[in-house]
Amino acid sequence: MACGHYESALAGCDTSFSVDASNITFGAGCLAEAGDIARSLGITRIALMTDDALVATPHVAVVTESLKAAGIDIALYDNVRVEPTDESFQAATKFAIDAKVDGFISVGGGSVIDTTKAANLYSTHPAQFLDYVNAPIGGGVPVPGPLRPHIACPTTSGTGSECTGIAVFDLLEMKAKTGIASKLIRPNRALIDPNCTETLPSAVVAASAFDVLSHALESYTARPYTHRPAPNSPSARPSSQGANPWSDLGCAEALRLIGQYMVRGVTDASDSEARHQLMWASTLAGIAFGNAGCHVPHGMSYSVAGMVKDFQPDGWPVGEPIVPHGMSVIVNSPAVFRMTAPHNPGRHIEGARWLGAESEDIGDNEAGEVLAGEIIRLMKATDMPNGLEGVGYEAVDISGLVDGSLPQRRLLDNCALDVDREVLTSLYESALSYW
Repeated sequence: MACGHYESALAGCDTSFSVDASNITFGAGCLAEAGDIARSLGITRIALMTDDALVATPHVAVVTESLKAAGIDIALYDNVRVEPTDESFQAATKFAIDAKVDGFISVGGGSVIDTTKAANLYSTHPAQFLDYVNAPIGGGVPVPGPLRPHIACPTTSGTGSECTGIAVFDLLEMKAKTGIASKLIRPNRALIDPNCTETLPSAVVAASAFDVLSHALESYTARPYTHRPAPNSPSARPSSQGANPWSDLGCAEALRLIGQYMVRGVTDASDSEARHQLMWASTLAGIAFGNAGCHVPHGMSYSVAGMVKDFQPDGWPVGEPIVPHGMSVIVNSPAVFRMTAPHNPGRHIEGARWLGAESEDIGDNEAGEVLAGEIIRLMKATDMPNGLEGVGYEAVDISGLVDGSLPQRRLLDNCALDVDREVLTSLYESALSYW
């Protein structure tokens, strides 16, 4: 995984990679540092953003007490939507504008952190909503300048949103997910307290851990940065720059930790060591994919989540259909890695071994099947749905799923394989069921 592992850049492609990350504090009890950090960032009135399920938890209480002790005025917003939409992003933005805040703190999972990124962006640099949204769905307009300070406090061990410049949401008129991507929307600081994971339902831990697994595998098997067209200017180099020596380090360790601790952390809520290690794996993978980018499993997941019919998993709010993000990703992953393995079999073999594959003699032609087998083994051990059929889809739905994923070029084009309608159709067909 040294720099020499990368072949010379293709003609017209980049010869350099960038490393960007939030300023991170990791450790049990670190949420109590929120007030001191907010004050050091010059915040005097802060929007504390969370959801209605978290607002009464000790996590929010610790942050609130710390902010008050530091003399920070708090404007509480506890109406963040699980799996946010364009409408919920705009509602949060209106709150931030009306509250006249000069900083933000998010306490929650990826939905809360992404909503806070959007509220910070649109309240700081107002624009038509689709202007900043990734092309071709939106205008892809560059964020014009720095945002107000944002301290992210993740309470789940999966999304890595505290480390990335990406905010994902459901665009209701399309019934598909899309997002906003800019280094400028990345939180300034992250307080990552693994104690937050100790009370999570097992199904939430499982879905979150599979998000980590796919973040790391996708980043590690992404198109190399030396195969991505060079930017017109250094400042235009994207966050999804492709696999690179820095992201490789985080991917490798995150996958090793997932292989060692996922099943323990899901099946035994009292196993604090396992759950804390999963939080660390999430952090490592978040930094990695924030500098390399994900690819096809995430691109496919956006329509899987956006077109949900009546699936309602255990561990999530009752009454509204939802395919949780990590679940919507992992139901696609075995099919994708079977197809991408011939393009870089060595990396697929390494990924399989980090996850737990014991065979020392894995041939290149076996790489995809062995890696898919390890993912499926973990899916079975943690009661994940059996592919797309497990979350309510049928073969008749594939055309619509393809339509929803084709516009996700930021993700699809980061794959070592050229992905078009035919390829996506084949992948969704292969993902219908695995056992």
